[in-house]
Amino acid sequence: MSDLVYGGMFTVMVVRVDDPNDPDFESDLAQQVARSPAFFANAPVVMDIKNCTGLASADAFLRLRQLFKRQHLVAVGVQNANASQVRAAMNADLAAFPASGAKRSEPAEAPVPQRPAQAAPAPIATPPAAGIAIGTRTKLVTQPVRSGTQIYARGGDLIVLSSVSPGAEVIADGHVHIYGTLRGRAIAGASGDAEARIFAGKLEAELLCIAGHYLVSEAIAPEHIGQAVQVILTDDRLTIARV
Repeated sequence: MSDLVYGGMFTVMVVRVDDPNDPDFESDLAQQVARSPAFFANAPVVMDIKNCTGLASADAFLRLRQLFKRQHLVAVGVQNANASQVRAAMNADLAAFPASGAKRSEPAEAPVPQRPAQAAPAPIATPPAAGIAIGTRTKLVTQPVRSGTQIYARGGDLIVLSSVSPGAEVIADGHVHIYGTLRGRAIAGASGDAEARIFAGKLEAELLCIAGHYLVSEAIAPEHIGQAVQVILTDDRLTIARV
């Protein structure tokens, strides 16, 4: 009999809940969802309740789940919950997740800062010549990444010599380099490395994410679409610059 349980990795958004009874909370959430309705449609979310003093009963969590459902979001769990909140959340069929620093990053057009002495390598413009060694912690993908495929470079960088299709996801704990067109999702610094970068030969991404801070396609400035770019996290915001 084959194993029924196996490992997997998925992109899950985090929503900060400070006061679920605040009448502005749902309207603010609705406004953010309205910016990218296709991206948020039925998306799983984790509720960060670090600064929330309420939510001590299963009924409170069930009401909050209904609030998310009205915005076409699926609440799957909580993080930064105390012991009583964890018990209440589990009684409402929610999972308890470890703390995470995930935030949504608003579009930023600030100048790209100078690279520090030990920053990321310069953007890759052409594939490495024959005979150049690839580091043992670097994952090299030579074929196009098809829709529905997820590739993860654990503990290092990811290099894709071709393109990434819509619906595909490429993830690295370090940098993500894509020589071709990025049409899917690219996640760098997946384990929290804020110095990680994303390099794309042609940007048409569904999502860009570095260390939990992300931009969806609708939030990417039009002048960057179709261009060779690098994406950097600075001051908790993603900055896109041509290369």
